[in-house]
Amino acid sequence: MNSVILVGRMVADPELKTTQTGLEVTSFRIAVDRPYSKDGEKKADFIDVVAWRRTAAFICQYFDKGKPIAVKGTLQTRSYETNDGSKRFVTEVLADSVEFVPGNKKDAQTGAQTYSRPSYTATTAATPSPEGFVESNTDKPLDINLDDDLPF
Repeated sequence: MNSVILVGRMVADPELKTTQTGLEVTSFRIAVDRPYSKDGEKKADFIDVVAWRRTAAFICQYFDKGKPIAVKGTLQTRSYETNDGSKRFVTEVLADSVEFVPGNKKDAQTGAQTYSRPSYTATTAATPSPEGFVESNTDKPLDINLDDDLPF
């Protein structure tokens, strides 16, 4: 399973680029606060993110430096060779969807908006019927007798 969810702040304004084949792409970095530190100082990790197509355009239109952002995607690694012949390795998040994160009153008034990359696979999910289900009482432990015969 390869799934990443990050909430952080944009380190710089994103820049929309177009590939030679006409695809829109942006790469940006977000600062994600660490939940703890030994010396009491806040520390952050700086994570590189790449977004394609309409997700890239959405990010460049609505996000800028310092704005909080939620990113959902997958982790990917790649390598390349520089002009001087040295090999470089890159680890980055490939953004599937992004969301606004209210950071102040102005952001909270805009409401939560989301952009998700369109899915190219059809999935169907059966909607369970509530008929025949009994609400359980989680305050009481289950009464299980291990000596009873199992029905399977």
